[in-house]
Amino acid sequence: MYALVAVGYSMVYSILYLINFAHGDLFIFGTFLAFAFFNMGMPLVGAMIIGAILCGIIAMGIERVVYRPVRNASRIVPMVGALGAALILRTVAQVCWGASPSPDRILEGIKAADSGSGVLLIVKNYSGDVMNFQMAAELAELEDIRTEQVIVKDDVAVADSTFSTGRRGIAGTVFVHKIAGAAAETGAPLEEIKRVAEKVIANVRTMGMAMTPCILPGVGKAGFTLADDEVEIGMGIHGEPGINREKISSAEDIAKKLTGKILEDIDYSESEVAVLVNGLGGTPLMELYVMFNEVEKILSSKGIQVYKSFVGNYMTSLEMAGCSITLLKLDEELKVLLDAPADAPAFKC
Repeated sequence: MYALVAVGYSMVYSILYLINFAHGDLFIFGTFLAFAFFNMGMPLVGAMIIGAILCGIIAMGIERVVYRPVRNASRIVPMVGALGAALILRTVAQVCWGASPSPDRILEGIKAADSGSGVLLIVKNYSGDVMNFQMAAELAELEDIRTEQVIVKDDVAVADSTFSTGRRGIAGTVFVHKIAGAAAETGAPLEEIKRVAEKVIANVRTMGMAMTPCILPGVGKAGFTLADDEVEIGMGIHGEPGINREKISSAEDIAKKLTGKILEDIDYSESEVAVLVNGLGGTPLMELYVMFNEVEKILSSKGIQVYKSFVGNYMTSLEMAGCSITLLKLDEELKVLLDAPADAPAFKC
């Protein structure tokens, strides 16, 4: 109903294409809202209804604040108001759901990757990413490209974050890519590759910390602030808040906190694991190896054997100083795929 009113309103004022900026962004905003409620576990129909209601409330607010006061003004005035409303809606959406890659760009990636046997989409659990990849998958299906999707949510720091519903996807995604890629290299069918990827997701956990923020491109300033003697435990790769800020302590203490949180979440006892000590971009490699040494001591004391280790910058946050620790519980199938040769620019083994 609002769509019909909006189009009619635009046509009456002869600025359909100009004023429609605000209408288009409003509808997309309503879709984001509905998808967010759906991700929280609400039934699809209920999420759509709530999204439509909230969209209508926002629409009435825009009508009263932006359009109604300038009904008798020249046509350029409502045009400027429409552009302003559109920019505000777009900015709020990016703050709430992140500036994720657009569905059309993802679709181009799907087309480039498709060899005729389908494409597996490995998505980190951020609301914008999940929605846009789902839309891209539906577009790919329309072009007869088969897709499957897995969602990585390995961060044990928080149950919910600023950008996701449920746990965030962070450095554990590296293991998902490596092992799923190795399975694909064997010629396994898409369904089998998805099964292996889901197996990795079920057995991988990560916890991180940050010592400094990063400077966001185009913004020119840090996304958050930390005192010189502070660290944030549980920080996300986009600068999302962690579980607490505290004074800098030794590598041993930090390793105990990060590894302890992981071991509380899943039983790794008497098992073999792959360990990833991942730098966020601004931490020297030497310090990452110091951290790995402390992690290895903790695991050894608990009867957990390190089968393979990876230390370096694998999933970074620009120049942020800090690191994350990832543990992957292994069985024979996962060990074979993890050991398979890899020669990607950022991952070689």
